[in-house]
Amino acid sequence: MRKRGYFLAMWIALLAWSPAAFSQQQDEEEGEGARRGLLDDSTKMVYGPNTSLYFYEKFVRNNRFEKIELDTSLTGFHNYEPVADTWYKYQDLGNLGTAARPVFYDVPQQIGRTSGFEAYDLYHNSSDSIRYFDTKSPHTHIAAFFGGGNRNQLDVEFVRNIRPNWNVGIAYRTIRARKTLNPTRRDDNNVVNDSYEIHTNYSSPNGKYRLLANFTRMEHNVNEQGGIIPPEVDTTSLYFTYEDSKVWLRNSRAKDLRQEYHLYQQYEIVKGWQAYHVFDKKKQEVRFFSDLETSDADFFNENRFNSSDTTLVFSKRDTTNNHNHFSEWKNEFGFKGDLGPVYYNAYLKFRTGRMASRFFSYNNSFTELYLGGALRGEINENWVFEAEGEYLIPDGYRLTGLFISPYLDVRYTKALYKPTLAQEKYRGNHYRWDNDFSNIGVDQIQGTIKVNVGDMSLRPNLTINRINNYVFYNEEQVPEQAASQAFMVIPGLNSHFVVGKRFHWVSEARYTLITGGAADKFRIPELFINSRIYFDGPLFDENIFVQIGLEGRYRSDNLAPAYMPATQQFYLQDDFNVYAYPVADAFLNFRINRTRVLFRYNHLNAGFMENDGYFVTPGYTGLKNMLDLGISWYFFD
Repeated sequence: MRKRGYFLAMWIALLAWSPAAFSQQQDEEEGEGARRGLLDDSTKMVYGPNTSLYFYEKFVRNNRFEKIELDTSLTGFHNYEPVADTWYKYQDLGNLGTAARPVFYDVPQQIGRTSGFEAYDLYHNSSDSIRYFDTKSPHTHIAAFFGGGNRNQLDVEFVRNIRPNWNVGIAYRTIRARKTLNPTRRDDNNVVNDSYEIHTNYSSPNGKYRLLANFTRMEHNVNEQGGIIPPEVDTTSLYFTYEDSKVWLRNSRAKDLRQEYHLYQQYEIVKGWQAYHVFDKKKQEVRFFSDLETSDADFFNENRFNSSDTTLVFSKRDTTNNHNHFSEWKNEFGFKGDLGPVYYNAYLKFRTGRMASRFFSYNNSFTELYLGGALRGEINENWVFEAEGEYLIPDGYRLTGLFISPYLDVRYTKALYKPTLAQEKYRGNHYRWDNDFSNIGVDQIQGTIKVNVGDMSLRPNLTINRINNYVFYNEEQVPEQAASQAFMVIPGLNSHFVVGKRFHWVSEARYTLITGGAADKFRIPELFINSRIYFDGPLFDENIFVQIGLEGRYRSDNLAPAYMPATQQFYLQDDFNVYAYPVADAFLNFRINRTRVLFRYNHLNAGFMENDGYFVTPGYTGLKNMLDLGISWYFFD
């Protein structure tokens, strides 16, 4: 207790002292490339972040092509985990790599069929999020993060240009996260993730033809724990003993294997008019295994569904062995171009796929045909309007309109999208259902006012949602469709204050009001706040750049959804209040040349609150106080 108090006092003192001590230092420039250029004093080529540029496929497809320099900034660098990187807009199970869901509702991008197994989406680098490079020298990036309690993550990436118009790259990413609840040994991992990606981009010498292609694969393995056994079930079980906690599951594991093949190509037929083609092949294999001859059997419901052929491993009564296999093929053909300041696009898309299971008597297959298009007008980079639409023949659609100005951004989305395949049909040892749900409808309006006054930036914003026929997993842990509508009004404020060019205060806050007959089907905290206060500046003649500060987050009381490992779904519950609790972290980020280092002390306020800790999901506690370390290197030779 004294050590934590001393640590907190020293950190606050250092924050207060830093702006005054270094107020005479010059401002950090936008990047090293801006200061040094490509040539040094001896006219030797200097490679760096400004000579290894990247872009996304959407830049090419939308004819808004730009190349981006590699990120060497320190802002937010300490939030290395995927959930923290979203600034905690996801609810997970309290450990790196565990099942996660968005806190706030948003309209799905895919209005057609999807697998519905989304618990590990956050850890998969999907084919449409791949970065393509144009680099003047071979470029290697290594990022290693060592979290307290052996929560470790490693990312390695290598890219190079074979020719000026042809680039290839490969990346490997891994997570090794030991259990934060009741580990039995040092390498008793909660999560083991191995992912890799291969990508290439090519353009013809005359620039008329361009090709982008990638392959991604993720194998995500989780040793499930089921959460802490409630004290009312076992009087010897306590919630905030972490390594000594009593958990439900010790002999159960889940696996999510994904593979994606992606190809985009376009050809300019005449100036201002291009034809393009997109091909996708995707596979997702979801498994869950549990040994029911152990105490793990106490966690599950009493239902037992088995195949009539009990010689099969997935039908043995002493074992749960669920398996679902989703596959998809997609081809899209279209044309696009520019007529002066107006961009246009039209396309035809065909998707076919299936969900297969060892328990299915026949596969759950689908075939979908889409028509779509888009228009964009640009007066200049500050005044833009966009409209796009997609029609899923005969009963699905998505329409989006966007207006951007220096003072106000407004987006309107109207969609009618299909329930997931998992929601409509499922077979397993513990759960079984067949549903014929209606499509889900949504209207969404989002607006942001832009206010910039000196060193102050304010972004008041408002989101309004109307959702009908919403499909969710109910208290019985099975899918259900709401019979009425839900209305959400979510005002918010994002702000950034700068004092003395060195001291920053960044915050975001949202208030959520939900009404309507289906209001109770959405479990969103009424109040959601993130805030960060830090010093940012150079030291030692600009040889080191430093960010040091405190970060806090707060969610109000909430009956947050619980998690069922057997189906890999979050579901509604009415008994466990994930109570309001402010969490404070301290961080130190610094950069020497192109090497970035982070230190983060989690849950700095542990022991100072009325409660002994906090929950992120029913039965799953958040991190205790612990220190994290991370380092990121860039190499350009």
